[in-house]
Amino acid sequence: MKNQSIKKNLDWTCIIIYSALVIMGWLNIYSSSLSSIEDTYQKQFVFILLTIPLIFIILGIDGKFYEKYASIIFGVSLLSLVGLFLFGKTIAGQRCWYAIGSFTIQPSEFAKAATSLALAKYLSDSQINLKEVNRQIQALAIVFLPVLLILPQPDPGSALIYSVFLIVLYREGLPAWYIWTGFITILLFMLTLLLEPQYVILIALLVIIIIHFKSRLSDRNIVLSAILFAVMSGFVLSVNYVFQNVFKQHHRDRFNILLGKTVDLKGIGYNTNQSEIAIGSGGWIGKGFLEGTQTKGGFVPEQHTDYIFTTVGEEWGFAGSLVVIALFVGLFLRVIYLAERQKTKFSRVYGYCVAGILFTHFFVNIAMVIGIFPTIGVPLPFFSYGGSGLWGFTILLFIFLKMDANKVNEW
Repeated sequence: MKNQSIKKNLDWTCIIIYSALVIMGWLNIYSSSLSSIEDTYQKQFVFILLTIPLIFIILGIDGKFYEKYASIIFGVSLLSLVGLFLFGKTIAGQRCWYAIGSFTIQPSEFAKAATSLALAKYLSDSQINLKEVNRQIQALAIVFLPVLLILPQPDPGSALIYSVFLIVLYREGLPAWYIWTGFITILLFMLTLLLEPQYVILIALLVIIIIHFKSRLSDRNIVLSAILFAVMSGFVLSVNYVFQNVFKQHHRDRFNILLGKTVDLKGIGYNTNQSEIAIGSGGWIGKGFLEGTQTKGGFVPEQHTDYIFTTVGEEWGFAGSLVVIALFVGLFLRVIYLAERQKTKFSRVYGYCVAGILFTHFFVNIAMVIGIFPTIGVPLPFFSYGGSGLWGFTILLFIFLKMDANKVNEW
Protein backbone atom coordinates (compact mmCIF):
# COMPACT_ATOMS: atom_id res chain seq x y z
CA MET A 1 0.00 0.00 0.00
CA LYS A 2 2.85 2.37 0.86
CA ASN A 3 4.55 1.83 -2.51
CA GLN A 4 1.23 2.38 -4.29
CA SER A 5 0.77 5.64 -2.35
CA ILE A 6 4.22 6.86 -3.36
CA LYS A 7 3.59 6.03 -7.04
CA LYS A 8 0.26 7.81 -6.89
CA ASN A 9 1.64 10.91 -5.19
CA LEU A 10 4.81 11.26 -7.23
CA ASP A 11 4.81 14.32 -9.45
CA TRP A 12 4.86 12.63 -12.83
CA THR A 13 5.10 15.94 -14.66
CA CYS A 14 8.62 16.43 -13.26
CA ILE A 15 9.54 12.81 -13.92
CA ILE A 16 8.38 12.97 -17.55
CA ILE A 17 10.32 16.21 -18.17
CA TYR A 18 13.38 14.75 -16.42
CA SER A 19 13.19 11.59 -18.55
CA ALA A 20 12.78 13.61 -21.76
CA LEU A 21 15.83 15.75 -20.94
CA VAL A 22 17.99 12.72 -20.10
CA ILE A 23 17.02 10.92 -23.33
CA MET A 24 17.53 14.03 -25.46
CA GLY A 25 20.84 14.63 -23.72
CA TRP A 26 22.05 11.13 -24.56
CA LEU A 27 21.02 11.52 -28.21
CA ASN A 28 23.12 14.68 -28.44
CA ILE A 29 26.07 13.02 -26.69
CA TYR A 30 25.76 10.15 -29.17
CA SER A 31 25.85 12.58 -32.08
CA SER A 32 28.71 14.70 -30.73
CA SER A 33 30.91 11.72 -29.87
CA LEU A 34 30.63 9.75 -33.12
CA SER A 35 33.67 11.55 -34.49
CA SER A 36 35.66 10.72 -31.35
CA ILE A 37 37.65 7.55 -30.71
CA GLU A 38 36.28 7.45 -27.16
CA ASP A 39 33.15 5.44 -26.34
CA THR A 40 31.57 8.43 -24.63
CA TYR A 41 27.97 7.71 -25.56
CA GLN A 42 28.31 4.10 -24.38
CA LYS A 43 29.61 5.22 -20.99
CA GLN A 44 26.82 7.78 -20.67
CA PHE A 45 24.27 5.05 -21.46
CA VAL A 46 25.67 3.02 -18.55
CA PHE A 47 25.47 6.08 -16.31
CA ILE A 48 21.82 6.52 -17.31
CA LEU A 49 21.03 2.87 -16.57
CA LEU A 50 22.63 3.23 -13.13
CA THR A 51 20.36 6.17 -12.31
CA ILE A 52 17.37 3.79 -12.30
CA PRO A 53 18.37 1.87 -9.14
CA LEU A 54 19.60 5.18 -7.68
CA ILE A 55 16.11 6.67 -8.12
CA PHE A 56 14.49 3.62 -6.52
CA ILE A 57 16.85 3.91 -3.53
CA ILE A 58 16.03 7.61 -3.09
CA LEU A 59 12.30 6.98 -3.32
CA GLY A 60 12.56 3.96 -1.04
CA ILE A 61 14.04 5.97 1.83
CA ASP A 62 11.56 7.56 4.20
CA GLY A 63 11.20 11.29 3.53
CA LYS A 64 11.93 12.13 7.18
CA PHE A 65 15.42 10.65 6.79
CA TYR A 66 16.64 13.60 4.71
CA GLU A 67 15.73 16.14 7.36
CA LYS A 68 16.84 14.05 10.33
CA TYR A 69 20.30 13.34 8.90
CA ALA A 70 20.81 16.51 6.85
CA SER A 71 23.69 17.72 9.04
CA ILE A 72 25.47 14.35 8.87
CA ILE A 73 25.06 14.21 5.07
CA PHE A 74 26.50 17.72 4.85
CA GLY A 75 29.44 16.78 7.09
CA VAL A 76 30.25 13.72 4.99
CA SER A 77 30.07 15.89 1.85
CA LEU A 78 32.56 18.37 3.32
CA LEU A 79 34.93 15.53 4.24
CA SER A 80 34.73 14.23 0.67
CA LEU A 81 35.79 17.67 -0.58
CA VAL A 82 38.65 17.87 1.95
CA GLY A 83 39.82 14.41 0.92
CA LEU A 84 40.46 15.64 -2.63
CA PHE A 85 43.51 17.58 -1.42
CA LEU A 86 45.04 14.29 -0.26
CA PHE A 87 43.64 11.63 -2.56
CA GLY A 88 42.18 13.52 -5.51
CA LYS A 89 43.14 12.93 -9.12
CA THR A 90 44.23 15.91 -11.20
CA ILE A 91 42.65 16.16 -14.65
CA ALA A 92 43.27 19.18 -16.91
CA GLY A 93 44.81 21.07 -13.99
CA GLN A 94 41.88 20.49 -11.64
CA ARG A 95 42.01 18.25 -8.57
CA CYS A 96 38.27 17.56 -8.55
CA TRP A 97 37.95 13.78 -8.83
CA TYR A 98 38.48 10.54 -6.97
CA ALA A 99 39.75 7.80 -9.25
CA ILE A 100 38.91 4.12 -8.84
CA GLY A 101 40.67 2.46 -11.74
CA SER A 102 39.33 4.08 -14.90
CA PHE A 103 36.23 5.30 -13.04
CA THR A 104 36.22 8.84 -11.62
CA ILE A 105 33.71 10.58 -9.37
CA GLN A 106 33.40 14.32 -8.64
CA PRO A 107 32.17 15.00 -5.07
CA SER A 108 31.34 18.65 -5.75
CA GLU A 109 28.39 17.49 -7.87
CA PHE A 110 26.86 15.78 -4.82
CA ALA A 111 27.78 18.61 -2.42
CA LYS A 112 25.05 20.79 -3.93
CA ALA A 113 22.28 18.46 -2.71
CA ALA A 114 24.03 18.08 0.68
CA THR A 115 24.32 21.86 1.08
CA SER A 116 20.67 22.29 0.10
CA LEU A 117 19.63 19.80 2.79
CA ALA A 118 21.83 21.47 5.42
CA LEU A 119 20.53 24.94 4.59
CA ALA A 120 16.91 23.74 4.61
CA LYS A 121 17.53 22.02 7.96
CA TYR A 122 19.02 25.17 9.48
CA LEU A 123 16.29 27.49 8.21
CA SER A 124 13.49 25.11 9.25
CA ASP A 125 14.26 25.82 12.90
CA SER A 126 11.39 28.00 14.13
CA GLN A 127 13.84 30.08 16.18
CA ILE A 128 15.84 31.18 13.15
CA ASN A 129 15.45 34.83 12.23
CA LEU A 130 17.64 35.98 9.38
CA LYS A 131 17.30 39.59 10.48
CA GLU A 132 19.78 38.74 13.25
CA VAL A 133 23.44 39.13 12.29
CA ASN A 134 24.62 35.96 14.03
CA ARG A 135 21.97 33.93 12.17
CA GLN A 136 23.06 35.50 8.88
CA ILE A 137 26.68 34.51 9.57
CA GLN A 138 25.69 30.92 10.41
CA ALA A 139 23.53 30.56 7.29
CA LEU A 140 26.25 32.04 5.06
CA ALA A 141 28.82 29.71 6.65
CA ILE A 142 26.76 26.71 5.49
CA VAL A 143 26.81 28.08 1.95
CA PHE A 144 30.44 29.17 1.77
CA LEU A 145 32.17 26.26 3.54
CA PRO A 146 31.86 24.09 0.40
CA VAL A 147 32.88 27.08 -1.75
CA LEU A 148 36.12 27.50 0.22
CA LEU A 149 36.93 23.85 -0.46
CA ILE A 150 35.91 23.88 -4.14
CA LEU A 151 37.68 27.08 -5.25
CA PRO A 152 41.26 25.84 -4.60
CA GLN A 153 40.71 22.69 -6.73
CA PRO A 154 40.36 25.03 -8.79
CA ASP A 155 36.73 24.78 -9.87
CA PRO A 156 35.27 28.30 -10.16
CA GLY A 157 32.29 27.03 -12.15
CA SER A 158 31.00 24.79 -9.36
CA ALA A 159 31.76 27.48 -6.77
CA LEU A 160 29.75 30.06 -8.74
CA ILE A 161 26.60 27.90 -8.50
CA TYR A 162 26.53 28.42 -4.73
CA SER A 163 25.70 32.09 -5.22
CA VAL A 164 22.10 31.02 -5.90
CA PHE A 165 21.71 30.13 -2.23
CA LEU A 166 21.74 33.88 -1.50
CA ILE A 167 18.46 34.15 -3.41
CA VAL A 168 17.01 31.31 -1.32
CA LEU A 169 18.18 33.04 1.87
CA TYR A 170 16.66 36.31 0.66
CA ARG A 171 13.35 34.49 0.12
CA GLU A 172 13.55 33.37 3.76
CA GLY A 173 14.33 36.81 5.20
CA LEU A 174 17.97 37.69 4.46
CA PRO A 175 18.26 41.49 4.09
CA ALA A 176 18.21 42.65 0.48
CA TRP A 177 21.49 44.54 0.81
CA TYR A 178 23.38 41.24 0.55
CA ILE A 179 21.97 40.74 -2.96
CA TRP A 180 22.62 44.35 -3.93
CA THR A 181 26.18 44.15 -2.60
CA GLY A 182 26.89 41.11 -4.77
CA PHE A 183 25.35 42.74 -7.84
CA ILE A 184 27.21 46.05 -7.34
CA THR A 185 30.50 44.22 -6.71
CA ILE A 186 30.21 42.34 -10.01
CA LEU A 187 29.20 45.51 -11.85
CA LEU A 188 32.13 47.52 -10.45
CA PHE A 189 34.51 44.69 -11.26
CA MET A 190 33.39 44.50 -14.90
CA LEU A 191 33.34 48.29 -15.33
CA THR A 192 36.88 48.58 -13.95
CA LEU A 193 38.10 46.02 -16.49
CA LEU A 194 36.49 48.09 -19.25
CA LEU A 195 37.31 51.63 -18.06
CA GLU A 196 40.07 53.38 -16.15
CA PRO A 197 39.59 53.16 -12.34
CA GLN A 198 39.22 56.94 -11.94
CA TYR A 199 36.24 56.98 -14.29
CA VAL A 200 34.53 54.15 -12.41
CA ILE A 201 35.12 55.96 -9.10
CA LEU A 202 33.61 59.13 -10.59
CA ILE A 203 30.54 57.15 -11.76
CA ALA A 204 30.19 55.63 -8.28
CA LEU A 205 30.41 59.09 -6.69
CA LEU A 206 27.70 60.49 -8.96
CA VAL A 207 25.38 57.51 -8.24
CA ILE A 208 25.88 57.89 -4.45
CA ILE A 209 25.17 61.64 -4.65
CA ILE A 210 21.98 61.03 -6.66
CA ILE A 211 20.79 58.33 -4.24
CA HIS A 212 21.63 60.57 -1.27
CA PHE A 213 19.57 63.51 -2.51
CA LYS A 214 16.75 61.30 -3.86
CA SER A 215 16.30 59.74 -0.43
CA ARG A 216 13.89 61.10 2.10
CA LEU A 217 15.40 63.78 4.34
CA SER A 218 15.10 61.52 7.40
CA ASP A 219 17.00 58.72 5.63
CA ARG A 220 19.97 60.82 4.53
CA ASN A 221 23.22 59.94 6.26
CA ILE A 222 26.29 61.75 4.98
CA VAL A 223 28.65 59.60 7.08
CA LEU A 224 27.19 56.34 5.70
CA SER A 225 27.39 57.70 2.14
CA ALA A 226 31.03 58.68 2.67
CA ILE A 227 31.90 55.22 4.06
CA LEU A 228 30.12 53.55 1.15
CA PHE A 229 32.05 55.68 -1.34
CA ALA A 230 35.35 54.90 0.39
CA VAL A 231 34.66 51.15 0.32
CA MET A 232 33.64 51.23 -3.35
CA SER A 233 36.70 53.29 -4.27
CA GLY A 234 39.00 50.89 -2.42
CA PHE A 235 37.44 47.94 -4.21
CA VAL A 236 37.77 49.59 -7.63
CA LEU A 237 41.43 50.40 -7.01
CA SER A 238 42.10 46.77 -6.04
CA VAL A 239 40.46 45.21 -9.10
CA ASN A 240 43.42 45.43 -11.47
CA TYR A 241 45.81 44.02 -8.86
CA VAL A 242 43.50 41.09 -8.14
CA PHE A 243 42.88 40.52 -11.84
CA GLN A 244 46.60 40.45 -12.67
CA ASN A 245 47.91 38.60 -9.61
CA VAL A 246 45.10 36.35 -8.35
CA PHE A 247 43.37 35.28 -11.56
CA LYS A 248 45.13 32.70 -13.69
CA GLN A 249 46.11 33.63 -17.24
CA HIS A 250 43.35 31.59 -18.89
CA HIS A 251 40.77 33.30 -16.64
CA ARG A 252 42.13 36.72 -17.62
CA ASP A 253 42.02 35.75 -21.30
CA ARG A 254 38.38 34.64 -21.05
CA PHE A 255 37.30 37.90 -19.42
CA ASN A 256 39.23 39.96 -21.99
CA ILE A 257 37.56 38.08 -24.84
CA LEU A 258 34.13 38.45 -23.23
CA LEU A 259 34.63 42.19 -22.85
CA GLY A 260 35.93 42.55 -26.40
CA LYS A 261 39.41 43.64 -25.29
CA THR A 262 41.05 40.66 -26.98
CA VAL A 263 40.21 38.70 -30.12
CA ASP A 264 41.72 35.21 -30.08
CA LEU A 265 39.70 32.98 -32.38
CA LYS A 266 42.45 30.36 -32.58
CA GLY A 267 43.39 30.27 -28.92
CA ILE A 268 41.37 30.79 -25.77
CA GLY A 269 38.37 32.08 -27.75
CA TYR A 270 38.30 29.11 -30.11
CA ASN A 271 35.66 27.11 -28.22
CA THR A 272 33.19 29.97 -28.00
CA ASN A 273 33.72 31.03 -31.60
CA GLN A 274 33.18 27.50 -32.92
CA SER A 275 30.16 27.13 -30.67
CA GLU A 276 28.58 30.27 -32.08
CA ILE A 277 29.29 29.09 -35.63
CA ALA A 278 27.73 25.69 -34.95
CA ILE A 279 24.58 27.12 -33.36
CA GLY A 280 24.20 29.79 -36.04
CA SER A 281 24.56 27.25 -38.84
CA GLY A 282 21.54 25.30 -37.55
CA GLY A 283 19.10 27.93 -38.77
CA TRP A 284 15.41 27.53 -37.95
CA ILE A 285 14.98 23.76 -38.10
CA GLY A 286 18.56 22.47 -37.95
CA LYS A 287 20.58 20.22 -40.25
CA GLY A 288 19.06 17.01 -38.90
CA PHE A 289 20.12 14.36 -36.40
CA LEU A 290 23.73 13.21 -37.05
CA GLU A 291 23.98 15.72 -39.93
CA GLY A 292 25.76 18.57 -38.16
CA THR A 293 28.95 19.34 -40.08
CA GLN A 294 30.57 21.20 -37.16
CA THR A 295 29.61 18.35 -34.84
CA LYS A 296 30.72 15.53 -37.15
CA GLY A 297 33.95 17.37 -37.92
CA GLY A 298 34.79 17.71 -34.23
CA PHE A 299 35.30 21.47 -34.55
CA VAL A 300 33.84 22.28 -31.11
CA PRO A 301 36.11 21.03 -28.30
CA GLU A 302 34.42 19.47 -25.25
CA GLN A 303 31.18 19.35 -27.23
CA HIS A 304 29.85 16.35 -25.31
CA THR A 305 30.34 18.09 -21.95
CA ASP A 306 30.11 21.85 -21.40
CA TYR A 307 29.29 22.63 -25.04
CA ILE A 308 26.61 19.99 -25.61
CA PHE A 309 24.01 22.65 -26.42
CA THR A 310 25.90 23.45 -29.64
CA THR A 311 24.81 20.06 -30.97
CA VAL A 312 21.19 20.97 -30.22
CA GLY A 313 21.56 24.30 -32.01
CA GLU A 314 23.25 22.85 -35.10
CA GLU A 315 21.23 19.67 -35.62
CA TRP A 316 17.86 20.70 -34.16
CA GLY A 317 17.97 24.40 -35.03
CA PHE A 318 16.11 27.24 -33.36
CA ALA A 319 12.93 25.16 -33.10
CA GLY A 320 14.67 22.26 -31.35
CA SER A 321 16.60 24.61 -29.07
CA LEU A 322 13.34 26.27 -28.11
CA VAL A 323 11.83 22.88 -27.21
CA VAL A 324 14.81 22.06 -24.97
CA ILE A 325 14.66 25.47 -23.30
CA ALA A 326 10.89 25.11 -22.81
CA LEU A 327 11.40 21.74 -21.09
CA PHE A 328 13.97 23.20 -18.73
CA VAL A 329 11.79 26.22 -17.93
CA GLY A 330 8.82 23.90 -17.42
CA LEU A 331 10.84 21.86 -14.93
CA PHE A 332 11.97 24.97 -13.02
CA LEU A 333 8.44 26.34 -12.79
CA ARG A 334 7.03 22.97 -11.75
CA VAL A 335 9.58 22.59 -8.94
CA ILE A 336 8.83 26.14 -7.74
CA TYR A 337 5.10 25.35 -7.80
CA LEU A 338 5.67 22.20 -5.75
CA ALA A 339 7.89 24.13 -3.32
CA GLU A 340 5.22 26.78 -2.84
CA ARG A 341 2.61 24.20 -1.86
CA GLN A 342 4.76 22.61 0.85
CA LYS A 343 3.58 23.10 4.41
CA THR A 344 6.92 22.66 6.17
CA LYS A 345 9.75 25.08 5.87
CA PHE A 346 12.31 22.30 5.37
CA SER A 347 10.77 20.86 2.22
CA ARG A 348 9.87 24.33 0.90
CA VAL A 349 13.41 25.70 1.28
CA TYR A 350 14.90 22.55 -0.21
CA GLY A 351 12.58 22.89 -3.20
CA TYR A 352 13.76 26.46 -3.77
CA CYS A 353 17.36 25.24 -3.63
CA VAL A 354 16.63 22.56 -6.25
CA ALA A 355 15.01 25.05 -8.63
CA GLY A 356 17.79 27.59 -8.08
CA ILE A 357 20.66 25.19 -8.67
CA LEU A 358 19.12 23.71 -11.82
CA PHE A 359 18.26 27.15 -13.21
CA THR A 360 21.73 28.59 -12.50
CA HIS A 361 23.42 25.66 -14.22
CA PHE A 362 21.09 26.03 -17.19
CA PHE A 363 21.45 29.81 -17.47
CA VAL A 364 25.24 29.94 -17.06
CA ASN A 365 25.81 27.04 -19.47
CA ILE A 366 23.64 28.51 -22.23
CA ALA A 367 25.14 31.98 -21.69
CA MET A 368 28.62 30.45 -21.86
CA VAL A 369 27.88 28.56 -25.07
CA ILE A 370 26.49 31.60 -26.91
CA GLY A 371 29.38 33.81 -25.79
CA ILE A 372 27.78 36.18 -23.26
CA PHE A 373 29.51 34.57 -20.26
CA PRO A 374 33.11 33.39 -19.83
CA THR A 375 33.87 29.69 -20.20
CA ILE A 376 34.05 28.34 -16.64
CA GLY A 377 33.08 24.69 -16.96
CA VAL A 378 29.42 24.56 -15.88
CA PRO A 379 27.57 21.51 -17.27
CA LEU A 380 24.03 21.55 -18.65
CA PRO A 381 21.85 19.47 -16.27
CA PHE A 382 20.84 16.02 -17.60
CA PHE A 383 22.50 16.81 -20.96
CA SER A 384 26.25 17.09 -20.43
CA TYR A 385 28.35 13.95 -20.35
CA GLY A 386 29.39 12.63 -16.95
CA GLY A 387 28.13 10.20 -14.34
CA SER A 388 28.78 12.49 -11.35
CA GLY A 389 26.80 15.34 -12.88
CA LEU A 390 23.88 13.15 -13.94
CA TRP A 391 23.70 11.38 -10.57
CA GLY A 392 24.16 14.60 -8.62
CA PHE A 393 21.28 16.34 -10.40
CA THR A 394 19.14 13.20 -10.15
CA ILE A 395 19.70 12.94 -6.40
CA LEU A 396 19.00 16.65 -6.00
CA LEU A 397 15.67 16.44 -7.84
CA PHE A 398 14.37 13.10 -6.64
CA ILE A 399 14.97 13.81 -2.96
CA PHE A 400 12.54 16.69 -3.39
CA LEU A 401 10.06 14.58 -5.34
CA LYS A 402 10.22 12.02 -2.54
CA MET A 403 9.45 14.70 0.02
CA ASP A 404 6.47 15.86 -2.02
CA ALA A 405 5.22 12.34 -2.71
CA ASN A 406 5.66 11.19 0.87
CA LYS A 407 3.66 14.14 2.11
CA VAL A 408 6.48 15.37 4.30
CA ASN A 409 4.59 18.65 4.15
CA GLU A 410 1.78 17.15 6.22
CA TRP A 411 3.72 16.12 9.29
